[in-house]
Amino acid sequence: MPLIALQLRLAIPGPPHPLNWFVGWSLLLAAFLTGIPLGLHFHREDFWGGYNSFRRRLVRLGHIALAALGMVNLLYSLSPWPPPNHWPACVAGFAFAAGGVAMPAVCFLTGWRTGFRHLFFIPVVCLISAVVFTFLGTFTGATP
Repeated sequence: MPLIALQLRLAIPGPPHPLNWFVGWSLLLAAFLTGIPLGLHFHREDFWGGYNSFRRRLVRLGHIALAALGMVNLLYSLSPWPPPNHWPACVAGFAFAAGGVAMPAVCFLTGWRTGFRHLFFIPVVCLISAVVFTFLGTFTGATP
């Protein structure tokens, strides 16, 4: 039985914030996939300049950011607050998704070329905005 048919039959509602549900699972899949080459070579001392090299640290941070921000997006996707039809929820959802994609991207790009480190303000602003709009929407919105 297809999942959609099972959902309709059991009357299971979808997540309140579906964009973040999709982004969250996509980021987790990307974390698992990027972990493959890292896991195959982590035992080599000289892998990407050694364990303490800037390049290797940033790639590890990008890999962890994929998993962590994927989970944050999944948590937000299932949260009834802020109410999904309230405008701060839309802004918060988009900002969580953008920050979840931008943070690992900037980490990987910085590991490749150090000049990209100047772009870290983008995911940081997105994620701080997401939290602020989540609080704003929770305290100013109608109860779910």
